[in-house]
Amino acid sequence: MNVIETVNLSKKFGEFYANKNINLKVKKGEIKAIVGENGAGKSTLMNMLFGLLEPSEGKILYKGEKVNFKSPKDAIAKGIGMVHQHFKLVPSFAIYENILLGAEIVNKGLINKKKEIKIIEDLVEKHGFDLNPTDKIRDVSVGVQQRVEILKMLYRDIDILILDEPTAVLTPQEVEELLINLKKLKEEGKTIIIITHKLSEVKKISDSITVIRRGEIVGEFLTKDISEKDIAKAMVGRNVDFVINNKKSRVTKEVLRVKNISTKDERDITVVNDLSFSVRAGEILGVAGVEGNGQSELASILSGLTKVTKGHVYLNNEDVTNMWPDELRRRKLAVVPEDRYAHGLCKSMSISQNLVAGYHMNKPVTIKGIMNHKYIKENYENMVEKFDIRVGNYDCDVGTLSGGNAQKVIIAREIAANPDILLASQPTRGVDIGSIEFIHNQIINMRDRGKAVLLISSELSEIMNLSDRIIVMYKGKIIGEVKTSETSKEELGLMMTGINKKGSVMNEK
Repeated sequence: MNVIETVNLSKKFGEFYANKNINLKVKKGEIKAIVGENGAGKSTLMNMLFGLLEPSEGKILYKGEKVNFKSPKDAIAKGIGMVHQHFKLVPSFAIYENILLGAEIVNKGLINKKKEIKIIEDLVEKHGFDLNPTDKIRDVSVGVQQRVEILKMLYRDIDILILDEPTAVLTPQEVEELLINLKKLKEEGKTIIIITHKLSEVKKISDSITVIRRGEIVGEFLTKDISEKDIAKAMVGRNVDFVINNKKSRVTKEVLRVKNISTKDERDITVVNDLSFSVRAGEILGVAGVEGNGQSELASILSGLTKVTKGHVYLNNEDVTNMWPDELRRRKLAVVPEDRYAHGLCKSMSISQNLVAGYHMNKPVTIKGIMNHKYIKENYENMVEKFDIRVGNYDCDVGTLSGGNAQKVIIAREIAANPDILLASQPTRGVDIGSIEFIHNQIINMRDRGKAVLLISSELSEIMNLSDRIIVMYKGKIIGEVKTSETSKEELGLMMTGINKKGSVMNEK
């Protein structure tokens, strides 16, 4: 029996079809994986099923009955819940308060705290989740926060659970716990729909796979009948090489040295605490860790956006501590920022303008104070071809590009500057599998040309595939350093939770 079915479902934004004639069928009690390139229309489809968007054409059937969801409240009332990639929790509230938010148990105008805690304790026990309902959200791991989001939906008695990129920010151990929990929910009769780009997890957890490309379904498969390589081919329309040609390169001089640096956030809390490490020419140093453990602040310090409160940063033996971004750029530091639109691109500017941004005062972009428009045009044409930037119209605004192509604009600009060191922070975040392959090869090529690369990523597989050495950050400190060839995902995953190589928990003081 199909618990959810869509019939010729379409969604238009202006004249653009984000989804077109989608005929999706999801069986009761199965785990369905929805895969596709970035911008393929996966989230748009799920948002229609959850009532966040209304269809332009077609219909949605729930247990054979046509439904018209005007809001998530309508979808939840029918038994459809969704957990988004970015959680919607109140950090200062306890777990039980977040689960019951908007559905509090009130007696004579007062919230019955004792009864609420008991109800959530029973809910946690029923579904076998490992958490304490009275813990504050701000004090628990990302994995526990995700369980809270799932429990919010289970408390509202949903039958269908939609998860958008559920493992994007989890440690390997948390991923395994999530997959176990999802299998338990399936055994309870729940239907689960997962949007993900991690094909190994698709193979491990799902029963069937729907592939969406450019807003349309291009493939339906039983998971047991298809390989990861063939899933990727269906997603992008060509063969994708999963094997990175990561031969050992020749390491030479030290390019970047970080010595005992610390910094505080706006709350006066130390978020980077006494870090020391170095990166040499011809190597990639990976920085691993669960998001929120100081990696973003480290990248901000090294790119000149945040000042250190103590310690020093040296670039090619020169003290560059607390220098401005343009000063660091002149000293051959290139940056691929974590947030491409906040710090890497201007959406309303053309691709050609973004391709020279930050270097626009340098020759040959500017000669004697005058912009060289001939060079800017030639540079645009060369970069679009060399870095496979797929544009809708000639030199359109960068804001019209997909996430993957927008990221390629930054990669092209920074690599073309011929830096001594590339700081790449979350370089493939929100990027489709085809663009990931391309970006990874560009990073490896940089290393092989004798450049230094500092790679900060929450994707553990990315860190392990690209890095020569890895440091792991936990609560603003380096908890361990390993050679990639001498470690495993499991060991790194433990370090990401605060357990060092010797098996002891790091002192957080």
